[in-house]
This record gives sequence, structure tokens and C-alpha cells, in this order.
Amino acid sequence: MKKEENTYHKFNSLSEAHRVFGLPKPQHTLISLIDNTKNQIELNKLPHSLILNFYKISYRTKLVGKLKYGQGYYDFDEGGLLFAAPEQVIGVADEVDDHNGYSLFISPDFLLNYPLAKKIKQYGFFSYSVNEALHLSDEEKSTINSIFKLIEEELNNRIDDFSHDVIISQIELLLNCCNRFYKRQFITRKAINNDLLQALEEILDEYFSDKKPLTQGLPTVHFLSEKLNLSPSYLSDMLRSLTG
Repeated sequence: MKKEENTYHKFNSLSEAHRVFGLPKPQHTLISLIDNTKNQIELNKLPHSLILNFYKISYRTKLVGKLKYGQGYYDFDEGGLLFAAPEQVIGVADEVDDHNGYSLFISPDFLLNYPLAKKIKQYGFFSYSVNEALHLSDEEKSTINSIFKLIEEELNNRIDDFSHDVIISQIELLLNCCNRFYKRQFITRKAINNDLLQALEEILDEYFSDKKPLTQGLPTVHFLSEKLNLSPSYLSDMLRSLTG
């Protein structure tokens, strides 16, 4: 009998995630902000993969490794952000290198009756892979940390009739900043992105020269992203940023 390798644990609530991670109970049942410097999670006791029923935005003080395409290329090596949407599979191995920074968990129910409930689905970076993380400059890092601090203060000290609106506003600010910083990252990675565009042209030239459109139709974003070892969302956003 073949041993099952892709075991995973699905978290249906924030309270369950806190309990399994060995964390204190969340201040709010639909949103929590974890300061990883104060709360160490024993990730080695968890299954190989996790599925969350909520959004996850993690700030890590160190992001190192290699991109999926070509040689390793990094704008900054002191910190960055990782994103995940509900029902995505998250590898525990991607989390173990650095226990510093913050992790923000947001239940979709927390966004109900707010325009952000629909708008958040338009941010492509929630579908990026780990190797497509947002690397932050010192100035950007300061901005992100200040927003996390405001959310933390609101959750810990000021839960009242206004706190929900205030936290929603801070989440919107956080996402808009991330969108802006990713646009910057596409520009500062111009060298490697030019290599990707060249590789893309070669793939398309080969596809059309072999007359594959006659039998397989036009190449899809998923087909091209697999060839380039990028996530479809990242490839789409990169091309849109570079070509308009």
C-alpha cells in the first residue's frame, strides 16, 4: 500500500487554528493578529500541509531562497509578505525558517456587508506562490509594520462599536499598499522580467510554428505559467504591469 504523502489539516475557524498552534484564544472570533516573536508555533507537530478557511497575510523578517525561474533574484533580503486565500493549501515547510514578524488571519465573514468582501478577491497576490512573495524595502517595511501595529492596538485595547469599521479600513490600507509595492517590485525586477518575456516569446514562437493553435487552440495563461514555473496570477499581473 502506497503511503499517503499529501496529508493535510483543514482549519474551519480561527479558534481551532489558535488551539492547534498552541496560541492564546483570539480576541475576536473572526480576525486575529499573531505577533510571532511573542508566540512560538511548534510547526513540526503539524501535518505537512494546511488548508485555512480564512485569509492569511504573513510578514516575515527574512525571506531567502530561489525563485522558480532562473537564478535567485531578490530586491531585498530583510523582510517580506506572504499571502493565502481561503481553501488554499499551505506547506508547513514554507513557514519554519523564521518565527519573527506578524500573521494576520481574516475570516471572510468579518468582511460581510463591506465592499471589501468582493474587492479582496481582485487582489491577485493571494494566489501567488511562496517564491513570488512581496519583498519589502526598509521604508515599505516600516509602513506595513505600522498598519499591523494599529490593527493590534484596535484588537487588544479598543473593541467597541467602531472597531470593526476601523479595522476594515486598516485592512484596505494594507492591501492597497501591498498592491502598490508589488507594482514597484515588478519594475525593480526589470532584468529578470525581461528574461521571462524573452522566454515567453520563445514558447509562443515554438507553439505557433508547430501549428498547435489548429489542434489545441490559443495558449492559455495556465499553459504559459506552467512553462515558466510561475503562478497564473503572478504571470498575468507581471505582464499587465510591464505591457499595460
